[in-house]
Amino acid sequence: MDKIDQIQNNSNSELSILEFISEEHISSSFDTPLRADAFQMDDDTKIQLITQYFSRIMNVLGLDLNDDSLKDTPSRVARMYVNEIFRGLNPELKPLPTLFENHYKYNQMLVEKNISVFSNCEHHFVPITGKAHVAYISNGKVIGLSKLNRIVQYFSQRPQVQERLTIQIANELKHVLQTEDVAVVIDAHHHCVSSRGIRDINSSTITAEYSGKFLESDTRNEFLKHIG
Repeated sequence: MDKIDQIQNNSNSELSILEFISEEHISSSFDTPLRADAFQMDDDTKIQLITQYFSRIMNVLGLDLNDDSLKDTPSRVARMYVNEIFRGLNPELKPLPTLFENHYKYNQMLVEKNISVFSNCEHHFVPITGKAHVAYISNGKVIGLSKLNRIVQYFSQRPQVQERLTIQIANELKHVLQTEDVAVVIDAHHHCVSSRGIRDINSSTITAEYSGKFLESDTRNEFLKHIG
């Protein structure tokens, strides 16, 4: 019996899970906090367990799971978590970059703006929605445009904070393109602000990561003019 099984069979399982996470937690300022064993469990098992746990949550809330409208909700939520909105946790699903030679010797910035962002706040598990604007200056290679969207999507599809999401996208672009000349700006609405707490539906949050030539004011200002 492995440690997870021991936790699930422990009569004080909720406390044990917290203790386990605190012992096995991996974190850095840039990486999504994940346990070392995060991918030892297959997706079908994760869906099965989340279905069971979410059923318990709904029962605690007093909802009638015998109702036709509610009876399949736990499994729907489980499949949504694993297969859709948190699929970016799985490194096997990271998009493979399609790079091309820069035959035209284009040496100015390339900007793709208004890339849709749909993520979830890791503090309350409610949506973060907005737009990402990315730019880079070629170091000899160019990337297929759709891959820029896929990189944003991949890092968005996990519990996030916007600052980390911005840095993760920028770091991935620098790694893939082998250039420091990268800029990322995200403008997003946080539903943990609009749907709870202060319930402000008008505010948005802007984060930015600049590196290489984008640290120079002229280059950065040109990028901001393009996305403005």
